[in-house]
Amino acid sequence: MVGQNKKKTTIQAFFYVLPALIIIFAFVIYPLIHTIRMSFYSEFNIFKREGSGFGLDSYIRVLKDSSFRKAVLNTLIYTFVTVPISLILALLLSLLLNSGIKASKFFQTAYFLPYVTNAIAIGLAFRFIFHSQYGILNKFLGLFGINAIQWLNDPNLAIPSLCIFGIWSGMAFKIVIFLAGLQGIDKQLYQAARIDEASRWSQFIHVTVPQLAPIISYQLVIAIIGAFKTYVEVVGLFGDAGPIDSAMTMVYYMFEQFYAESHYTEAAASGVLMFLLIMVFTLIQMKLSNRKTDQ
Repeated sequence: MVGQNKKKTTIQAFFYVLPALIIIFAFVIYPLIHTIRMSFYSEFNIFKREGSGFGLDSYIRVLKDSSFRKAVLNTLIYTFVTVPISLILALLLSLLLNSGIKASKFFQTAYFLPYVTNAIAIGLAFRFIFHSQYGILNKFLGLFGINAIQWLNDPNLAIPSLCIFGIWSGMAFKIVIFLAGLQGIDKQLYQAARIDEASRWSQFIHVTVPQLAPIISYQLVIAIIGAFKTYVEVVGLFGDAGPIDSAMTMVYYMFEQFYAESHYTEAAASGVLMFLLIMVFTLIQMKLSNRKTDQ
């Protein structure tokens, strides 16, 4: 009887999650399998959904493409710059908002607005901020005698400009998550630290950071994945891949190959390579986090 009830409960639970499993299979698993399969064809007819020349030709063409190598380098620079800076700034702002300053609720709402605002709209706003003649940033720098900087027209400044935009727009979600984590820390831990005459810095290092370790790990993984997927930010800020494709990212390259060039197998191959890169960085980060937790 107990076994029958357990089996019945298992079947019921399966049917409860079945709609979610169907959605995951239709929009995640099947497209992933199809993309991997397509990436091994030399040519692919998108209308007949037929490929020819099974092999590694698409991967070889992608790896030999200088635009792809530039896209990988730009994406890595963007990731290594924006992820740590945005995490640190978000944590500092979260600590400030959690300290009980006046109008903290207002600032929490204000900082969250970029997360619910369309990235294209934010990009257009930043395009005006970075404008060489009328931009607010150059007007401010002009007060110190600095000549107008071609933020969006100089190929050497395309990625730095994109990084500034990415850091600002990416902090909103991180602040909300950090605030939730900070408010969940047991206040008695801080009271015990103060009894031991621990300084604020010591409390932060020995209480706050260890308690936030799982959240920091989660935020790091999500931030890395988000940085690798950067596309809308590029379009919003530059309208294209920047001057001389200087702001080309891996996702932008993928979209360009698929929609502009109709190189479907190359687009699939670049997508698989990006997936592998993200997986490698995620596994490394998770391993480092587990090692710190064990210590």
